[in-house]
Amino acid sequence: MTMSTTDNLQPVPARRKKRLPTEVNIFLVFLGIAALFEIAGWIVVGQSFLFNLHRLQIIILQVAVIGIIAVGVTLVIITGGIDLSSGSVVAMSAMIAATFAQSSLWPKVFYPGLTDLPFFVPLGVGLLIGALTGLVNGLLISLTKIPPFIATLGMMVASRGVANWFTEGSPVSGFTDGFAWLGNGLGRWAPVAIFLVVALLFHLVMRYTRFGKFTYAIGANLPAARASGINIERHLIKIYVIAGLLAGLAAMVAIARIKTAQAGMGMMYELDAIAAAVIGGVSLSGGRGRILGTVIGALILGVMMSGFTFLRVDAYYQDIIKGTIIVLAVIVDQFRQSRRVKKKG
Repeated sequence: MTMSTTDNLQPVPARRKKRLPTEVNIFLVFLGIAALFEIAGWIVVGQSFLFNLHRLQIIILQVAVIGIIAVGVTLVIITGGIDLSSGSVVAMSAMIAATFAQSSLWPKVFYPGLTDLPFFVPLGVGLLIGALTGLVNGLLISLTKIPPFIATLGMMVASRGVANWFTEGSPVSGFTDGFAWLGNGLGRWAPVAIFLVVALLFHLVMRYTRFGKFTYAIGANLPAARASGINIERHLIKIYVIAGLLAGLAAMVAIARIKTAQAGMGMMYELDAIAAAVIGGVSLSGGRGRILGTVIGALILGVMMSGFTFLRVDAYYQDIIKGTIIVLAVIVDQFRQSRRVKKKG
């Protein structure tokens, strides 16, 4: 019995459409937003938004501080956690470290015996304060099983209280030239350089090291990660210590740039950092996201806020728009998640 030629034909699998990486799509969105503000600038204000070096420098410097925090927040979110304390940690680290950065020539010195210290002393104090708060967050989450939202919310309130208590609400100024370099060195581009080094470092860590693989595994499937032998508790402690450390570093860069520390600084920084990560494609469900996306997300946020200010949009409208953007980014992420689940099913 002969078989027809049609019996030997095998179904040809459908070609999958090649999709652009998420980061490329986000970058295209960034370019589109920048172009819209450029057009609106000529229509509304009669000036260029993009082709103003002073404005661009301000945007990039603002993005640098939020971006440093956002890198740490990205690691936390990839594990399926959240960190609401980073803004308050910035304030606490800034207030304590600033008293170690004062010059003896300044008329209002808080601790006369701690003046004219080498720049690495206040820098080390700021990093240590940030790391310790991250350690407390990590211990609370890992050992007591408190949800990250509650643990970091408590740290947010406590850190803000310490920031106000430490100098009784008085600002701290008069830093040494060595410490001020962190915010004004390299032709005022030192904060940007620090941010880029931090972003590149953790991009490589997350992509090419076992630490990065463990981080993604915990966020993607916690029981499977535990079954594979990953020490979940120890790894989460490391993640929150890094997030706190980077918040402390952001505080040092911020006060060195503006040359003063105030207890009220860092307000809403945690939400800006979370927004940068989410806009950059980091999933709040955990297990997905890249540092590069967070960097682009921070740029989008910085351009939008600066653009609205340039167009003279009131500050409270800017907050409404920012909140709307965060919600839309989460909705898009949930839509992507549901599509992945359907394809797997």
